[in-house]
Amino acid sequence: MRKKPKVVAFRRVRQGKTDYRKRLKFLSAGKPRLVIRVTLSKIIGQIIGYNPEGDKVLAGLSSQALEKLGWQGSKKNLPAAYLTGYLLAKEAVKKGVKEVILDIGFKPSIKGNKIYACVAGAIEGGLGINCDKEMLPAEDRIKGKHIKPEIEKMFEEVKKKI
Repeated sequence: MRKKPKVVAFRRVRQGKTDYRKRLKFLSAGKPRLVIRVTLSKIIGQIIGYNPEGDKVLAGLSSQALEKLGWQGSKKNLPAAYLTGYLLAKEAVKKGVKEVILDIGFKPSIKGNKIYACVAGAIEGGLGINCDKEMLPAEDRIKGKHIKPEIEKMFEEVKKKI
């Protein structure tokens, strides 16, 4: 009796880096993806378009870019995430991107978290994103009222500069 050969999953699936079923759904929409990643020290936002030779980053930045605009607070809190999304959207609109699809990767979708703060900034910055408004954080949390009054003032100053 003959044994069946063992089927080995793709390397990126084994490493837990890519969900190919989800990726196929994103690509079939024909729109660029808004990819948001939260690290231990910053928020990274990128708008990625499909290309047969490999995906191309159309626009991208991290919350560290806020330092140039006068942001002195944490680069990983809700106000920094919102400002990162807002700045990314302004950059993307200049390059002709109008509509995107949200790609949060393997992160769980939790109402009002940093990912959705970044999405709120991107929506206000001019990008069309199909996202339930109920998932976005409250306005006072976006402005940083829950952290310190100084953060709220800094938030307003940086937003004016963008």
